[in-house]
Order: sequence, then structure tokens, then C-alpha cells
Amino acid sequence: MPDRPDAMETLHDTSVWICAAEGTPIRTVRDTLDLIGEAGYRGANWVVLPAARLDPDFFRLRTGVAGDVLQKFADYRMRVAILGDITEYTAASEPLTDFVRECNRGRHVWFGADLEALTARLAEEGLAE
Repeated sequence: MPDRPDAMETLHDTSVWICAAEGTPIRTVRDTLDLIGEAGYRGANWVVLPAARLDPDFFRLRTGVAGDVLQKFADYRMRVAILGDITEYTAASEPLTDFVRECNRGRHVWFGADLEALTARLAEEGLAE
């Protein structure tokens, strides 16, 4: 994901808050709530979060960080796309691979390669609404 400032964009008729690759790492509930608050204030329906912004503990399911972070997105009805290469983590963890696959079957949390992939998914599956 190219380095760019946080910005609102419209992807397939939905408002998306796209987070910069550089910025405060997302690890705690407070970090997550700050991000959701900013996105909500901007009118976003989705947050695009570069995988590089997530603390490495997010990808170690036993830490509970992923559950805490993603639960806040669910609580506030904010959809999230985590974009970028996470193969280093999935190659080392079958449970994480399963978790990503299950998330990608749903409509609220999605792991993908890049914005083009998210745009295509929004168009294909009508996830914009």
C-alpha cells in the first residue's frame, strides 16, 4: 500500500476512511476507539487499515488483541478491511489462516491485498451498503 496521508475516499459508492501506513500502531482498545471515532466523524462506513499499522500481537491470536480490536469495530458497526501482505503470519499459524478465511466469508471484516482488491470485492458482493 503506498504511503499516503489518512483520507476519505468513495469506493464503489461507499465512504471509506483510508489510514496511512505510517501512524500510531493499533494494539489497544483505546487505539481502536480513536480510529473508529475519527472514521465515524468523517462519515465512513469502512476503515481501510494497512496490516503494517497493526501491532504484531494482533496476528498472534492467543494474545487476544485481534479479538479486542475487531470486537470494537463490530460494536460500533464499522466495517474494516485489513490490507497488505500477512503471509509471514499466516504461514506460521494455521489458526490465523483459518481466522482470516472465516473473516473473508463475512461482510464486516476483510483481509485483502490492496485497495483494488477491496474495490472489486465491494462491487462483486454489494458490501457497500
